[in-house]
Amino acid sequence: MESATHAGLVRHDLLIDGKRIAPSGGDYSVDLNPATEAPIALVAQGTAADVDVAVQAARAALKVWNGMRAAERGRILGRMAELLREHQDEIAALESLDAGKPIAAVMRQDVPAAIDTLAYYAGWCDKINGQVVPVRPDALTYTVREPVGVVGAIVPWNFPLMIGMWKIAPALACGCTLVVKPAEITPLSALRIGELALEAGVPPGVLNIVTGKGKVVGDALVAHPGVDKVTFTGSPSVGRGILQGAAGNFKRVTLELGGKSANVIFADANLDQAVRAAASGIFFNTGQVCSAGSRILAHRDVYDDVVERLAARAKAIRVGDPSGRDTSMGPLVSAAQMKTVLDYVAIGRDEGAALVTGGRRIGERGFYVEPTVFANVEHEMRISQEEIFGPVASVIRFEDEEDAVRIANGTLYSLAAGVWSADIGRVHRMARELRAGTVWINTYGYTDVRLPWGGSGDSGFGREHADVAIENFTEPKAVWLSLAQ
Repeated sequence: MESATHAGLVRHDLLIDGKRIAPSGGDYSVDLNPATEAPIALVAQGTAADVDVAVQAARAALKVWNGMRAAERGRILGRMAELLREHQDEIAALESLDAGKPIAAVMRQDVPAAIDTLAYYAGWCDKINGQVVPVRPDALTYTVREPVGVVGAIVPWNFPLMIGMWKIAPALACGCTLVVKPAEITPLSALRIGELALEAGVPPGVLNIVTGKGKVVGDALVAHPGVDKVTFTGSPSVGRGILQGAAGNFKRVTLELGGKSANVIFADANLDQAVRAAASGIFFNTGQVCSAGSRILAHRDVYDDVVERLAARAKAIRVGDPSGRDTSMGPLVSAAQMKTVLDYVAIGRDEGAALVTGGRRIGERGFYVEPTVFANVEHEMRISQEEIFGPVASVIRFEDEEDAVRIANGTLYSLAAGVWSADIGRVHRMARELRAGTVWINTYGYTDVRLPWGGSGDSGFGREHADVAIENFTEPKAVWLSLAQ
């Protein structure tokens, strides 16, 4: 909480009904730079009372936002995308500072993806159609799609800007209003997006940002009877709690949760390309990616070669200051996440896996951990089964296609998978057999808002992106008009 030593820091209040307001409890948390552990801002700690005010504002704004012509909503979202493009350097610097993400990566992926998402759904606004269904000759029967209502969007800390926009853009396109709860430790880009939305012409109350703790703000949002839909990205344990909390008024829920994705490399693969992509697949964003290829399955004939090549790439990664343009990997997001990762490194060693490289903290300031590679990992080990969410690769040996499928599908997760082979029949067989929402073939990690995204099991349920998101944020209504005389 705030103290005299933090008096010079910028104070970020809540954004509710188009205005910055102080939290009702008067409390602020100290936002830290993960690279230096230095305080960078004071952030409002919202309360259940603040959530109630935000939900009421969103409920009142529904009629205004949904009462606009759809094309006008599209024009406003298009303007919002342009403002994000105009302010991209500022937004990228904010995201890099707040989350410890390398600035080059933010400029290459996070910001362009957020702009693209906004532009894509801006184009959807006037294309959310119903249909005439010819049920019988004495009636005109048709369907329309109406906004689901007030949406509670709970955003994770690993991609605050990009994943936040995955939720905000389609909900706004559908005529919904939102209360967004960014992660407590990475709230700054969401607050700035809320300001740009107002500048673009989004009416007050349509997009509200309430910062604070998940156990306070998140729980209040999930339980609030005025919230019609919750969309959440985060851990399976929190996702289970959200399902229970949403049962009070039978809210619709979309959950995008964890992953323990398998990246399968067959002996006939192009090993240069496969290992390069495998390294990116686990070390990008310091491994804090739900679809990270944290299990690298290598055929027995190339296993040693894959381990050697992967370790060499891990050692060559430029770890350092996120603001440096040549930095490839930054710190983990927090001290707690760093401890979790280092604890898993210890677990891996205790289980008998071979630590080939990495596994230690770098320096004494900032939450840096070395890119880490484990070999001789058995499928049943905890480092193979549990999501670490850090730069830790487990390399697992397999015998044949059947063995690869068994291992790849042998976790509670099903978000993504990769397959590397020159055999066209094999890759199609693997794509069919792998239990995953996305299967990459001879590549890894790409996403696009035009393709559905999500998984099942402990990876959650429902899909984001594409036209599926339109279904997420609308309710179909049937209309029956009698033509009988």
